[in-house]
Amino acid sequence: MLKITLAQINPTIGDLDGNLRLHLDAARRALHEGADLVVFPELSLTGYYPADLLDEEDFRDRLDAAMAALLEATREVSSLHWVVGVPTRHAGPGKAYRNSLLVIRDGEVLLDYHKQLLPTYNVFDERRHFEPGPDVARVLRIGGTQVGFMICEDGWNDEGKDYAVNPFQRLADAAPDLIVSINASPSHLGKREQRHDVFRAACWRHRLPLVFVNQVGGHDQLVYDGASFLIEPEPGVVFEARRFEEDLVTLRFETARGTFAARDGGPLPAPAGLEPMAFYRQQIVLGLRDYARRCGFDRVVVGCSGGIDSALTLALAAEAFGPDRVLAITMPSRFSSTGSVEDSRALCANLGLALEVCPIEDVVRQVSDSMAASSLALRPTGLALENLQARVRGTLLMTVSNARGHLLLTTGNKSEIAVGYCTLYGDTNGGLGLIGDLYKTEVFALCRHLNEVAGRALIPEAILDKPPSAELAPDQRDTDSLPPYEVLDEVLKWLIEGDRLGGPEREAAEAAVAALRASDEGQALIARVKGMVARNEYKRRQAPPIVRLRGRAFGSGRQWPIAARHY
Repeated sequence: MLKITLAQINPTIGDLDGNLRLHLDAARRALHEGADLVVFPELSLTGYYPADLLDEEDFRDRLDAAMAALLEATREVSSLHWVVGVPTRHAGPGKAYRNSLLVIRDGEVLLDYHKQLLPTYNVFDERRHFEPGPDVARVLRIGGTQVGFMICEDGWNDEGKDYAVNPFQRLADAAPDLIVSINASPSHLGKREQRHDVFRAACWRHRLPLVFVNQVGGHDQLVYDGASFLIEPEPGVVFEARRFEEDLVTLRFETARGTFAARDGGPLPAPAGLEPMAFYRQQIVLGLRDYARRCGFDRVVVGCSGGIDSALTLALAAEAFGPDRVLAITMPSRFSSTGSVEDSRALCANLGLALEVCPIEDVVRQVSDSMAASSLALRPTGLALENLQARVRGTLLMTVSNARGHLLLTTGNKSEIAVGYCTLYGDTNGGLGLIGDLYKTEVFALCRHLNEVAGRALIPEAILDKPPSAELAPDQRDTDSLPPYEVLDEVLKWLIEGDRLGGPEREAAEAAVAALRASDEGQALIARVKGMVARNEYKRRQAPPIVRLRGRAFGSGRQWPIAARHY
């Protein structure tokens, strides 16, 4: 029998001293609970992913010092085996580092394993900094249990479709009693189920039980949901740690039977998933909290238009920080409806937020007059006037952010960002976008979910029912410039995410596109949307990061040229 502690921690990228404290605290608790082995996530010492920090000599020196401190810490908790993820120096040709797993006990490295499969796709770019490890299995006897080790991507290729090397098969050939996999697996819709499916199939094929430990927390665009799990070959996933929060769980592995049990020998709680809207909510809240905390913000400011996007952003911000740390500012112009200001007041009253009013009409007029009186002899009209209003609002919000030290949250959704229905240096201003990976139809669905969970209309029905509008021109509606969102979103899903869509969502998108292709008008609509997406890459490249929620989000996971002709 082997007692194992799953240390699902939330490390901060580059905070080597802070991360080391997380390790030591977890190890002390593991020892108190009688564990033989404590398992941390991939690159747990540096946080995932340190990226070009690994090229900085100062960081390399600090990393060497942190490694020495880590070895010393293991001497303090001397009877425990630590499984830690670290970058280790690589001698010889190739990159300067390897992505490594170390098993340490009492200051001595008993085993090192270097990640073989280095993902370089979507949000990953490990080959930029790491040299692949050799094609070997690494196994260590701990007590009476033969334990084999792997790192994240090494376990995803058991069907041999993506790489020529199959580390899972190599490890299975070494005949361990148990596999321990350390991971930094970022979260998106459907990812938890994908992890379960991939590792359950491999464990069943090789008749091996597995411990999967994942990191948790928000890091720039990415959010890691934790959800570490245990697999037995026959039943599959038999336990899952908490999602979207740190967790430390000690359990028993019965070596002779190849099964897991709770620390006291009792049964393990059954894992449970989340429906999509609950998932979106938790992912965004954690992503915002960690992004703000790590960037030194404890308050946020949001421009409140009385529309659905700013309403959802404010509701999620209030959940993440509490209402007293969220400032809403409404900035009406002569094109703003009376209802928009009233709806903003009702929303903020429901959420318990402070609402400030800062009209922009005088500022817009003064800018227009100044431009007309200058040598430019230009008075903005049409689109230029619409965008001027958005930029005045963006400037005012950034001024409040500077003056009060609040993080400005941008409020654009994925549908609008995709087709460029946003103003550069206007409503794209901000430090983070919460809903930039939600299509407009999902924004409405998540608002309704929040109301259902609250048991009351946090977001007023008037906001949910009104036709979407930027309110930058008389009687303006989004549908003046865009197809209906119910149609647009399906086309965008097909264009942007394609085969990354799963199940019913993929079927719906393919069916919608097929129906459009049946007519000349529909084909023209698809071509128009495709062109809009391509032409507006320059806006997305300059926009703030967004919290990633789906399999392919704008940002690091979608690298698209700006100056190109491909539509």
